[in-house]
Amino acid sequence: MTQSICSSTVIGQQFIAPHESNLIVNRYSGGDFVITDTENKIILTVKSCDTVFHRQRLLLDECERPIATLRAKNKTAHARWNVFRGESKAESDMIFSATTDHMIQNHIHVNVSLANKMSSGDDCDFYIKGNWLNGNCDIRKRDSSSSIAQMHEWLSPHKFKVKIDPNVDYAFVVALIAIVDGIESHGPTKVVALNVAKQFALAFAAKMIVLDILL
Repeated sequence: MTQSICSSTVIGQQFIAPHESNLIVNRYSGGDFVITDTENKIILTVKSCDTVFHRQRLLLDECERPIATLRAKNKTAHARWNVFRGESKAESDMIFSATTDHMIQNHIHVNVSLANKMSSGDDCDFYIKGNWLNGNCDIRKRDSSSSIAQMHEWLSPHKFKVKIDPNVDYAFVVALIAIVDGIESHGPTKVVALNVAKQFALAFAAKMIVLDILL
């Protein structure tokens, strides 16, 4: 990744770091996440708060104060999530929207449009590209081929690292990760994902047994 020169603030300036950040994402069943730094300090959490009619996630800061609500939009041709400030669901509080290019796809491609530009007819502001199952996803600005954040290393079947460029809103990055997980966990690749997780778990267990024997 190349260093970001301009600040990419989407959710809040308080989530901007002047240096490169490495976050650990702990993924739990049901859509919950705990995000820590490399010293195991909790930075953010994501909690599932589905209703009868909507799939939802709530993004919380380190003090468990609501930052943003992530909500799947029903009855759309493509998977779409809208993100609002705090616990609001009002259109006036929308921050951004994320939409998949295709309903059925092996590789993820999500277009992200900021709320203040969605009605202008412009192209997306950011996009997510890669293979979620292989742990290789990049977040990029529309006008750049270089990533501003990258999911790059699985530590276990449900834990991975995310590298974030300087001056990039890490709360925005975490929100996008939660959205991609929501899209993939309810899409046609769900069965494949479960099989990959099982294979990873078996390989990981075998590696631990070998290390235990050698030691």
